[in-house]
Amino acid sequence: MDCASDFVRRADVDTHSPPAQTVFIVVSGGLEHGGGIGRQMGYFLQARQDTEQRLRYRVIDSRGPWYLGASPPHIIGSIAYFGRAILILSRACFSSPCVAHVNIAGRGSTIRKLILLTIGRAFGLRYVLHVHDYNYAEYYRGQRKFLQKLITTMFRRAETVVVLGRRDLELVSQTLQLSKDRMVVLHNAVPDPGPSPDRRPIPGKPCQLLFLGYLSARKGVAELLKALASPAVKHLRWQATLAGDGPIDEYRALAKDLGILDSLSFPGWVDERRVSELCTGADVLVLPSYAEGLAMSVLEGLSHGLAVITTPVGAHLEVIEPEVSGILVPPGDIAALGDALVRVIEDESLRTRLSRGARARFLEKFDARRYVARLEQLHADLFAPQHDHPKPVEKGLIP
Repeated sequence: MDCASDFVRRADVDTHSPPAQTVFIVVSGGLEHGGGIGRQMGYFLQARQDTEQRLRYRVIDSRGPWYLGASPPHIIGSIAYFGRAILILSRACFSSPCVAHVNIAGRGSTIRKLILLTIGRAFGLRYVLHVHDYNYAEYYRGQRKFLQKLITTMFRRAETVVVLGRRDLELVSQTLQLSKDRMVVLHNAVPDPGPSPDRRPIPGKPCQLLFLGYLSARKGVAELLKALASPAVKHLRWQATLAGDGPIDEYRALAKDLGILDSLSFPGWVDERRVSELCTGADVLVLPSYAEGLAMSVLEGLSHGLAVITTPVGAHLEVIEPEVSGILVPPGDIAALGDALVRVIEDESLRTRLSRGARARFLEKFDARRYVARLEQLHADLFAPQHDHPKPVEKGLIP
């Protein structure tokens, strides 16, 4: 994400007099290597450059060792990143008013944030927790009582807890016994790529299918390949691109065994520019995941006016209106996925209708400019006197 990297460099070497109030965006891997979380924060920071600069933002990479058996250079580098994050936040607490916007998922992300925020709290750091995990409640329930207590304390000390959808609002509030008055729902958002290109079918051109994401079992990649290889789909006119990291050779071998490899492309990891290019050239976005928070690729598909096929997991039901802005199929249901693929490949009028619905849905609610206004307002409210703080959910700041 080139522009995100440019932002980090500008933020770190800004020679202008910065506003006194600083928000530290804490994300493991930073903007370039932080996966969907890093991409979302990058989109936020890019979009706000065209707005009034009320606050100063700085990105902190909080990555740490994935596991104790990692290579020594990796462990040393990870500890350096993590130590730097602790040092920056600790020093900031003594220099100017600041808050931390801490992006969190389960597993190692939670452990690192526990250490970071425990130290930060000792210096008076105030923070927002932004939960991105596809099932944080399940992760929490799988931990020992002692760790559960630490996690609960960390969440209860947060000024605000941000979640991706209404389902997470219910699950996290119930599991951690948090008041909903201190939580907000903020759907992910992506930049507007501009009006969708003319997607009128070209005679003889195959329907272009696109998968964006880490190639894995959770994303339903094997099910997608099997649906494409089903008799009803296999002999239709289509080409598919599966873009993302993961065990590519494993899925390429499966595609070969299924007899569809010649119709597939596996470009590997792609940057933001390439994602936009792939979406521009595609007709259909397919993401048959078993679990998601709110997939960025679904929003990318909506923004480019693609016909979206996905599953009703996470916050997807809050994003996709069935048969209007996309098609929803049950997770793991290869037959239903195959039927949906047949429909969008064969029915050009359906693709056109879903394309228009997708674009309209994006403009209605998932443009990054709307995200900027809501998130920056949340941050600004944290610097206001305590008695002036609105209740975000009740006031509708972040619906």
